[in-house]
Amino acid sequence: MFSAVTDLISSNFAISIGIVLIMVPLVLFFLLRDSGGQEDIFSANLPYPKEYRHVSKAVKDKVIKNGFALKKVPENLDAIVIGSGVGGLSVAATLGRAGKKVLVLEQHDQAGGCCHTFVEKGYEFDTGIHYIGQMHSNNSFSKFYLDQCSDGQIGWCAMDEAFDIVSFGEADENRKYRILSDVDSYKKQLLKHFPDEKDAIEKYVRAVQEVGKNSVGMFMVKILPKWLVSTLSATGLLNVITKFFKISSRSTLEVVSDLTKNKELQAIFSYIFGDYGTAPKNSSFALHALLVGHYMKGAFYPLGGPAEITYHMVSFIEKLGGKVLVRAKVSEILLDDNQKAVGVRVTKGGESHNIYAPCIVSDAGVYNTFEKLLPQSITDKSREKFGHLHYAKHGVSYMSVFVGLKGDTKTLNLPSSNLWGFVSNNLSQDVEEYLSMTAAEAANNVPMLFVSFPSAKDTSWEERFPGKSACVIVTLANYEWFEQWEEERVMHRGEDYNSLKQQFGKNIWEKALQHYPQLRDRVDYFDVSSPLTHKYYMNADKGDCYGIDHDLSRFTVESATSLRSKTDIPGLYLTGQDIFIDGFTGALMSGLGCSCAILGQHVINDLKNKLKKKMKKS
Repeated sequence: MFSAVTDLISSNFAISIGIVLIMVPLVLFFLLRDSGGQEDIFSANLPYPKEYRHVSKAVKDKVIKNGFALKKVPENLDAIVIGSGVGGLSVAATLGRAGKKVLVLEQHDQAGGCCHTFVEKGYEFDTGIHYIGQMHSNNSFSKFYLDQCSDGQIGWCAMDEAFDIVSFGEADENRKYRILSDVDSYKKQLLKHFPDEKDAIEKYVRAVQEVGKNSVGMFMVKILPKWLVSTLSATGLLNVITKFFKISSRSTLEVVSDLTKNKELQAIFSYIFGDYGTAPKNSSFALHALLVGHYMKGAFYPLGGPAEITYHMVSFIEKLGGKVLVRAKVSEILLDDNQKAVGVRVTKGGESHNIYAPCIVSDAGVYNTFEKLLPQSITDKSREKFGHLHYAKHGVSYMSVFVGLKGDTKTLNLPSSNLWGFVSNNLSQDVEEYLSMTAAEAANNVPMLFVSFPSAKDTSWEERFPGKSACVIVTLANYEWFEQWEEERVMHRGEDYNSLKQQFGKNIWEKALQHYPQLRDRVDYFDVSSPLTHKYYMNADKGDCYGIDHDLSRFTVESATSLRSKTDIPGLYLTGQDIFIDGFTGALMSGLGCSCAILGQHVINDLKNKLKKKMKKS
């Protein structure tokens, strides 16, 4: 479609001028229109509590672990959401605000997706949410939307100003750098280490900010009609409206290499790629810059742990008349004779239950939706016509090490900062070589670690788990290292599988102890997860924790336009990190875009208007 429009326009200058004159008002119409006089969805006056308090585990479990039973399904449903990650819950909450009755179905035994936490031997561990940006103010756009989806009940703990510590080298030879959240402090801190690189540091920060200013371009191509996006692209108007896709065509490594020849500074500019899993050589600088900018006003952790996010979102959905049920595996999306999505089939205990609604939303990921939940004939047609799978490939997986420690934060001298530890500043080369190794080789040559202490971030931890601390360590992993055991039952995959996991875990922990030697004799609980663990609990097809790969091809105009909420199958919509970008806020914003596609009104501008109204009052 894109090439056909381009050929037509380039062949006739008069057509080009005419199209420009028509396109500008059309874009303004689609982007600036209000809700068409329909009832307000969002509120400028949320019931923020005077003091945030965490909720007890027993109370939380009653809400986020509500098991499926057919009698619990509300009657006369308006929508069914498959999956309860933040992308799914935000859609359900927004539709609920619009007066729709929504059912959310989760295959796992608790709702929340990557907000999932678990408790073992008296220690609580997070599994996917380690820190979040843009929670510094109730006037932050992303926080305001999250508050709309949770009735403003989620509390936040600010992390240290140096929210990340970056280390290169091993043992006593490592070199550490503090990454500060305030822009001026960030630049001053780097200048202390690189006094001759002021120009590069200034240009890097400006480049990050430039992407932030143009980020609406990524959202815009997902909500404008496809024919309009293709015409804007063909005429060159898209690059006039937004610079996003000019920037997104360059890799992170390419951009930072142009800024400085200093390999160490290049690596500091690039280190946070671990949060989306694609090495700087292959990742889009636009994505990278969005993530860097995300933390420029601080990093935060949910009070009471990530499960608090789920609890408050689910509570609000049910307050609005919806329902969130777990242990409800959707095995099929039901289509009528006209190939319209009209319901889902839930399989539980050897029985199948068909549940119907005029709107089906999948938060299960692009691969699961099109390869597992729809007939192959429909998938093939969708791939050919709209490219949902043409532009998608599996992202990287990861391994986690969970360590319970005897002693509180003060006794163990634990920071609220995260540590990113790299064996060298050759980030792309190290990761590429590591992921190409055999499993046995890789277990002894892990090139990078992310180390986090949730117990030091959460101010309610000591009240909930006195005298104890928790450490979570994450590194990238290749799914193929563990693929031979994928058909085995969880917790029963055999000695060889457990041995390989423990080999990774032991070596990862030893690397962490290079930075925190005081923890060596404090271990009270130790466990390791593999890509298969993530596949089982998160239903990620190849254990791909960040969804489809965030490489350069994902951030072309064609790919970004194709990966959108509204599918070519009537009644079926998509949400989650595959549709926008990875991470908590990316999934949250995908829920906003999906809600816009479903409701047939520009809810994004409605939200902006309510935020402006709130800011005027305050």
